[in-house]
Amino acid sequence: MSRTDTQVSPRFLLSELRLIAVRRRNQVGLAALAAVPVVLAVAMKVTTPGGREGGQGPDFFNQITGNGFFVALAALGVELTLFLPIAIAMLAGDAVAGEANQGTLRYLLTVPVARTRLLAVKYAGIVLGAFVAPLTVAVSGLVVGLLLFGGGDVTTLSGSTIGFGPAVLRLLAVCLYLGVCLAALGAVGLFLSTLTEQPMGATIALTMLTVASAVLGQVPQLDWLHPYLLTRHWQDFGELLRDPVSWGALGPGLLSAGAYIAVFLSAAWARFAGRDVTS
Repeated sequence: MSRTDTQVSPRFLLSELRLIAVRRRNQVGLAALAAVPVVLAVAMKVTTPGGREGGQGPDFFNQITGNGFFVALAALGVELTLFLPIAIAMLAGDAVAGEANQGTLRYLLTVPVARTRLLAVKYAGIVLGAFVAPLTVAVSGLVVGLLLFGGGDVTTLSGSTIGFGPAVLRLLAVCLYLGVCLAALGAVGLFLSTLTEQPMGATIALTMLTVASAVLGQVPQLDWLHPYLLTRHWQDFGELLRDPVSWGALGPGLLSAGAYIAVFLSAAWARFAGRDVTS
């Protein structure tokens, strides 16, 4: 293997990130993610008389009208069930299969670009999307929430009150946690993308796996399986809204995500390294 193959090329990575950013479907997808918090906030404003009475308990929806900060959290909870996974599934499914479908994969490998480096760059793009997606939802929700309901001190799930600034930092931590979870989903998607030349097939397969994981997680008879499900710990981001933060409760989710990333990136490499590329 030549030195050119083993080097990490910033130009190649920047080219991939630029390609992801300018694709119209990715731009439309981000716009759709940002639109959900707006629709949610407007619906709450229109249907809730007075608009300032907070609810009871840890339900983020019940607290939206008392503090617009919770629009971001409620929107993340809603979109985490389907919209965010679909966004990552589209990005990951297109990573390798999209190149093969367009006939550009063989060209990339003759530049020359080592297959390991190609997978690394493709996954880097997926990881970026995994962090940008929840951050987009959070920023949109925070802005529209403050405009419609105002801000102020935030009541945590533990019942204590923290300032708005520290609350925003915790919201950022929520986005980082969800980014890691979605990066694990992206690793599974990258593996699926190496199995086919049809990006839509990989996207649909990953979406179905995500939905199946969520459904199986609701079946009590399969409690032995629950710790191993991909989506098992996604909703644990609420632990970041406790006072003090229950960092130990976030460990299983991060460990699970790390395991999925290691296993499926290895599987993607094993599959792609020995694959005959004809397109």
